[in-house]
Formats: sequence, C-alpha cells, structure tokens
Amino acid sequence: MIKSMTGYGLGAKDNQKVKYTVEIKSLNSKFLELNLRLPKAFSDKELLLRGECSRLIERGKVNITVSVEYVDQTAAAATINAELLKNYYRQLEAIAKDLKTDNNGNLFELALNMPEVVTHNEDEADEDEAALLLSAFQAAVKQLNQFRADEGEVLRQDLSSRTQDILRLLTEVESVETDRIPLIRDRISHYLNETVGKENVDKNRFEQELIFYIDKLDITEEKVRLRSHCNYFLQALEAADANGKKLGFISQEMGREINTLGSKANHAGIQQVVVGMKEELEKIKEQLLNVL
Repeated sequence: MIKSMTGYGLGAKDNQKVKYTVEIKSLNSKFLELNLRLPKAFSDKELLLRGECSRLIERGKVNITVSVEYVDQTAAAATINAELLKNYYRQLEAIAKDLKTDNNGNLFELALNMPEVVTHNEDEADEDEAALLLSAFQAAVKQLNQFRADEGEVLRQDLSSRTQDILRLLTEVESVETDRIPLIRDRISHYLNETVGKENVDKNRFEQELIFYIDKLDITEEKVRLRSHCNYFLQALEAADANGKKLGFISQEMGREINTLGSKANHAGIQQVVVGMKEELEKIKEQLLNVL
C-alpha cells in the first residue's frame, strides 16, 4: 500500500498536572529531514524520538512541535530557593558596606538573579511525564500515518489510471502500425524511382537494404518491454509495503521505452500516440514525487 509523504498528525495527552500536545507536519523529500522542537525538560529524549521518527515516519520533510500546557497553573510556577537568596543577599550587603556604597536598593534584584536562586518546574520532568509525552507523540504519528494512507489511496488510483492509459495508447500503436512498413517501402521505392530511375534500381540489393533498414525500425521489443514495465508498475502499486523509490525506477524504464518507440516509429500517427504516452508519464512522475 503506497502512502503520501504529505500528512498532518495531532496528538494530545494529559494528566492532573500537565497536558502535552504533539503536532506533526510532513512534506515530500528524498530523505528524512526532521525539525524537532522539544521542551527543555525533554532534551534527553531527543535521540529516542528521532529514532522513532526514522522508524515510523521513514521519509519526508517533517516538522514536530511539542507544546506544554499546565492544567494546574501552580505547577508551572517558579520556585525560589529562599536560603540561597538570603545567602547571596548577605554577601552582597557585606561587599557593599566594605566598599561604602549606598546602592542597597539593587542588592535584592542582584541576589534574585544569581544562579539557581529561581528554578522553573517546567525545566524538570519525571518519568510519568516522559511517558505522557511519548504517548502523545505516538498518537500524532498514528494520525499522520492514517492521513498519509488516505492520501496514498488517492495517489494509487490516479497512478493506476494513468498507467492503464499508457497501456491503452500502446494498443493504439499496435492498431495503426500495420500500414507502417508498406508506407516506408513505398516511400523509399518512390524516392529511388524519382532520383535514379526505376530501370537503374537493383531489385535484389534494394530488398536487402530495405530488410536491414526495416529491422532497425522494428518496435516489437519496445512494445513488449513497455507493456511489461507497465504491468510491473501496477503490481508494485498493490504491494503491501511503501515503495515510492521502486515506482520511480520503474517509471524511468517506462520513459526509456516510450522515447525509443517515438524515435523509431517513423510514422506520424504513432508519434502522436507517443506524445500522449509522454504526457501521461510526466503526470505519473509528478505524482511519484509525493509517494513515500
């Protein structure tokens, strides 16, 4: 089952203290380009989450934002270390007296800004909160993958339809090519009669050269290979795993056969059909850019 690389997922989990919301946005990319925004308290979980993203999301330009909302606002409040504050203040007061300055009004502010006097609870998280965040992340990924699967089904239907169109056009090539060889023969024969004269043409040599020339213009192999590539493409669309890269490789092979078909056709009707094939193939390639 193919999936789209474009997707959106939102997961939220909370307890009596805090609520974590994880938002995931994904766009197409050849590789996994991950932009992860985590609260400071979970910086030690970044490698874990990146590993999970690599396993569950696989590819795409992915932006993940984690936001924190405290259910109990007192839980988000800062904590003041009163003893440390007093200690800093006394030292600053002693220094001010020693220097005989009267800047006592600023001492409290200076002491308050000293290291580790004020700590924020949001800078610390216990294992329960870590499990809560991971649960919200998994919920967001699940929604993202469902979004990708739904988009992928739309892509699958479109890709299948366009591949069937190429096969239909190939059938048209087979229906109009029956008169191709006689036309080539008549055109060359007429040209020789006009330029060197019918009586001066060596019939045996003409037949030998004509056979060699027509053999170079034979498109049987190209038709067989193109039909085979199209059928293989349709089989890959129905496969259980996501295989956007594989589909891209097959489409390249389809393009080679279509180009060769056009260059060897030497027939206006076939070349018009080949233009239609190329148009469908270009649309297929555009869609494959967004397939996981």
